[in-house]
Amino acid sequence: MSLDREQYLALLEARVFAPESLRDALVSRRRRTVAGVDGRLLILAADHTARGMLAASGDPLAVADRYTLLDRLVRGLALPGVDGVLASADILEELAWLGALDERLAIGTMNRGGIIGASWELDDRMTAYDADHVESCGLDGGKTLLRIDHADPAVARTIESVAAVTTQLADRRLMAMVEPLPYVKDANGRAVLDSSDEALIKVVAVASGLGSSSAYTWLKVPGSDRMAEVAGATTLPVLMLGGDPGTEADRTFARWAGAMREPNVRGLVAGRALLYPQVGEPEDAVRRAASIVRSTDGFGRRGGSS
Repeated sequence: MSLDREQYLALLEARVFAPESLRDALVSRRRRTVAGVDGRLLILAADHTARGMLAASGDPLAVADRYTLLDRLVRGLALPGVDGVLASADILEELAWLGALDERLAIGTMNRGGIIGASWELDDRMTAYDADHVESCGLDGGKTLLRIDHADPAVARTIESVAAVTTQLADRRLMAMVEPLPYVKDANGRAVLDSSDEALIKVVAVASGLGSSSAYTWLKVPGSDRMAEVAGATTLPVLMLGGDPGTEADRTFARWAGAMREPNVRGLVAGRALLYPQVGEPEDAVRRAASIVRSTDGFGRRGGSS
């Protein structure tokens, strides 16, 4: 299944002549439970554009073309074993209008104010969904990004706002997906990921304690060669992120497969790694990821179609 050009042109017309149809489509879509039948999730991530991250596989504007992005999302969401999508309001409404979100989870991204490369990047404010609209738009949860740099005082405000949103979503019994990442400044003063496992374990512990309830919190974290320690720092369900693997796709998939052996690692939230693979078609990468998420592991959990 792919996105027909005529459908795309009709979507552009709907934005002008029937704008209410986009939100109506999102609210009225057929829904499913978050956990599905096996408690495992493969979510396609498409919230990068809302904070200006458009690069993939060596192309600085790979994700910029909206038709191409929607086409790849529609194709991915149609595949067995794919549970839903994480995105900003524009993309969720577009996918719903195109009929791609029936029986699929819709997770709304919340703090996209930390635009990549901006001087205020880690002062990551709530510029997309809020908890009220996650609920009123019929979404299944909201996602926040929490990048922690001990030397950046703006991070304190982000921690506070992420904690508040976590409570607000829990009060509504909606998934609060929190993505905690350790960050540092490089020699040029740019915010970059701290790739050490020790730093990742620490921010997982911090994120697990956010809010007045952790009952509906899921964590989204990078895959690690020390995933037993990373996942062992919390009882919360953990989903691994994808990022842009470039030429190291095989290593990324192998790391995911190894991490899925941990009992609270429940799947993947991956975007560019699956939608913009350096080699092959998106369907190939998505099917490969689905086979990892749905495989039997040492704990006797067997995946199935959601």
